[in-house]
Amino acid sequence: TAVLKMQRIGADAYDPRLPAGIMMPPSGGFSAGAACRSAAAVEPSTRTQNPIVTGTGVIGIKFNGGVMLAADTLGSYGSLARYLDVPRLQPFGKNTVVGGSGDLSDFQKVTSLVDELIRYDDAHDDGSKLNPSEIHSYLGRVMYNRRNKFDPLWNELVVAGHRDGKSFLGFVDLIGTMYQDDVVCTGFASYICTPLLRKAGTNLSKEQAKKALEDCLRVLFYRNTKASTRIQIATVTEEGTEISEPYHLSTYWGYKAFEHTEYHGQKM
Repeated sequence: TAVLKMQRIGADAYDPRLPAGIMMPPSGGFSAGAACRSAAAVEPSTRTQNPIVTGTGVIGIKFNGGVMLAADTLGSYGSLARYLDVPRLQPFGKNTVVGGSGDLSDFQKVTSLVDELIRYDDAHDDGSKLNPSEIHSYLGRVMYNRRNKFDPLWNELVVAGHRDGKSFLGFVDLIGTMYQDDVVCTGFASYICTPLLRKAGTNLSKEQAKKALEDCLRVLFYRNTKASTRIQIATVTEEGTEISEPYHLSTYWGYKAFEHTEYHGQKM
């Protein structure tokens, strides 16, 4: 029994086999200082304090007949452009795509949770499939739950879908904040790209929506040191989801505003 095991364990000892990790009191009596030192030695904190390998903004817009998302494929290790081929747009089912910025390992965790949810739903085989709004709500609860544990998944997520003739575009952040809009951007793109997409509007054809997203990612690359010109675009319509192969945006650096007029305080 646990009592006999405790009797066989010496003072100041710790046995992880005991229920709830029982810690024996020190031979000289119990003290708060000894308890803190023992607890620190037994179970160090493993909570994520800062993201390590990260992806920058994901942008999305509704158009006539569907929704479109876009993101680059760069994984930055701090300020180092370390991983050049990291897709951050993931399809789920026939009519939903989830894009994520922030910590890439946490985004992998998020996608594994949604995969598990989809498999659980498919296993029922009842003819009902999760719609984009339900996946958005699920992700909001997951992020809020982890936030309450002070161990957040360090991501901002965009959920895009189209079902029963209706387009869906939603946002979730690392503390569980949720909303829906016609235009959604995450990370630094929320400052740079949101005004440009709102100016473009949503009364767009598929080609016009794609051009608006490409223009936004091009401007984001000019202004964001952690952005890349290698991008993917995901399109969700009534026919299903389509995610393009990665391709490079064209850029132009001949603008007068890009020229250096001063260097270390001395005019060139």
